[in-house]
Amino acid sequence: MRVTFTKMNGAGNDFILLDNRSGKIELTASDVIRLCDRHRGVGADGVLILVPGPAGGPDWAWEFYNSDGSTAGMCGNGARCFARYVNRVTGAGPEIKFATGAGVIRAFIKGEKVTVDLTPPRDYRPSVKLSLSTGLCEAHSINTGVPHAVIFVADVSEVPVAKLGAEIRWHPEFAPAGTNVNFVQILEPGYIRVRTFERGVEGETLACGTGVTASALVCALTRGFASPIRVRVQGGDTLEVAFDSNAKIFNKVSLTGPAEFVFDGQIEL
Repeated sequence: MRVTFTKMNGAGNDFILLDNRSGKIELTASDVIRLCDRHRGVGADGVLILVPGPAGGPDWAWEFYNSDGSTAGMCGNGARCFARYVNRVTGAGPEIKFATGAGVIRAFIKGEKVTVDLTPPRDYRPSVKLSLSTGLCEAHSINTGVPHAVIFVADVSEVPVAKLGAEIRWHPEFAPAGTNVNFVQILEPGYIRVRTFERGVEGETLACGTGVTASALVCALTRGFASPIRVRVQGGDTLEVAFDSNAKIFNKVSLTGPAEFVFDGQIEL
């Protein structure tokens, strides 16, 4: 089967996008793993597939796969890329709504920048004590479409993200599904730097939209930061998280950042 694809990235978090509105493409987990392999495939952190929306819902929906073949409900950087892709292949926009595993997402396209309105965060747990190989660690847990642990550090450049991130990702405290892990350095009030170990990629990515959002909201809860909060990611881009809050209850959470087309191609599966 020859598959036509588009490669995109959102702040360095890269994706393969496929148009399957016809329903003719059937991917297995092995196909996804091969597509995302950076040596034997296209190479990406995940695969986003455009399919028709559900009855009575928005016109568009996605099927989202991590690079290990697993599925996930939400991806902030992926959502921005997906919105620009839908705009490109269908002509819809500049406002686009689409269904995800985490609910209906609304996106606004302004050139190469896209703002996505995210589903309200849930399951906030402050000050979760973790016993790690390096000693005790305090994490804040929150779900921004997928689960995230947020750990404050003095300098993210010195954090062994691969080793420590994997240990926290699989920690019994977050069993059985595990968690994404974000290491957060406060640069100044309202401006932070984040490095993320992503569940499903099983390694550090250059950016993680839901992780950026989780980190910003935890900063609002624990440090009193006001909206919007700027977040510098490992890829060098700066994203912006905006929100309304009342008594520490968030609504109208949005994420703004780049969504760039890289190239189009075909691959045999």
